[in-house]
Formats: sequence, structure tokens, C-alpha cells
Amino acid sequence: MAESLKIKVTVAGRVYPLNVKNAIEEEGMRKAANKINDLVSRYEQNYAVSDKQDVLAMCALQFASLIEIKAINKEEDLNEAIETMNKLNVLLDEHLKK
Repeated sequence: MAESLKIKVTVAGRVYPLNVKNAIEEEGMRKAANKINDLVSRYEQNYAVSDKQDVLAMCALQFASLIEIKAINKEEDLNEAIETMNKLNVLLDEHLKK
């Protein structure tokens, strides 16, 4: 079993020690922390929010909603592809029956 890497990331001014499996996971964690910190800064600059918990909740909501929107779009794309394939099957069946 591979040994995990110990890293530290800072989120909203707090340092969090983490164990990651590999360099790719480390890069992902660091990029995620940077995105959260950027969003925290934007919320603090644009809104009169004094409580970090409120800012972090807003960040969590924004990131979670992006994931949900992508899932909805993916499902809609899949449904559209299935519908198109069904139409193609009907056309093929009609053509083969001629």
C-alpha cells in the first residue's frame, strides 16, 4: 500500500493538515483551496459579511450548485442522445423494411 503524503492547505485563514494519496490529489486539494479562498475574498469584498461561517456557507452553496447543474445538464444531454438514437433506430428500421 502506498504511503500517503502529508500536506497543509489554508482555507479562509485556517490551516488544515491533510493526507493525500498522490501528487494529483495534492494538486486537486491545493487548487480547490485556492478557488475557495478566491471566492471568500470576493464575497468579503462585495458583501457586508462579517462571519467567516456565512462566507464559507455561501462558497459551499455555490460549488455544490455547480456540481448539481452539471449533473442536470449531463442527464439532459444523455436523455437527448437517447432520444436521437431512438429516432435513428426508427429511421433505420423503416429503411431496412423497404
